[in-house]
Amino acid sequence: MQGYGQYCPVAVGTELVADRWTMLIVRELMVGAHRFNDIERGLPGISRTLLVDRLRRLERAGILERRPPPGGRAAEYHLTEAGRDLERVVWSLGEWAVRWAFADPRGDQVDGRLLLWRFRQGVRLDRVPTGRTVVRFRLTGEDPISAWLVITPDEASVCLRHPGFREDLVVIADNRELHRVWLGRTSIGRAMAAGLVRLEGPPPLVRAFPRWFAWSPFNPSVRRAAERQRPGGAEAIR
Repeated sequence: MQGYGQYCPVAVGTELVADRWTMLIVRELMVGAHRFNDIERGLPGISRTLLVDRLRRLERAGILERRPPPGGRAAEYHLTEAGRDLERVVWSLGEWAVRWAFADPRGDQVDGRLLLWRFRQGVRLDRVPTGRTVVRFRLTGEDPISAWLVITPDEASVCLRHPGFREDLVVIADNRELHRVWLGRTSIGRAMAAGLVRLEGPPPLVRAFPRWFAWSPFNPSVRRAAERQRPGGAEAIR
């Protein structure tokens, strides 16, 4: 990448991280994606060639490092001390966008596969029932998709084909509305009351489902912003 030719910290910093996709790659590492395929799944639209190039550039810049593969699997990517220090820049940019530029999702931002990958990343294994739990998601509206989230005590995975296990819970939701729930523009309770999200399964699992996930890290900020935008401004989203 051609530099700006300016002796200025802002210019030097943007030369390293402000080109297309780079900040989002750092974001994926921050939320726990360390293998190449996992990073790629969080970045639909990036080519594998470009991702390889960006990862190598970040490695040369000392922002990430490759670590030997555990158990013979593919090498993992982890942020270095410099990369971890960059986290506050990424979150600050996101918080700025929440205050000034973030609204309901546009049609081109509604991506069912990516949303379900976020659900997978957000699973809190210690809050899900012991054993295997299978949740079917049937997303309707824009970019409709059916997929399954399979959660075991050790990991969670997304399956685009029936995994062959009994379904414990079914989530039927408008895709756009579930995006709003994930980010905090509304709550799952309000979405269910409006008939845009429906949970089918044993009542204990239905009640527990919202507590199985660490929602988007920006969810609290987006919720506060959404509350201020509602008529009256002070009423909490329940």
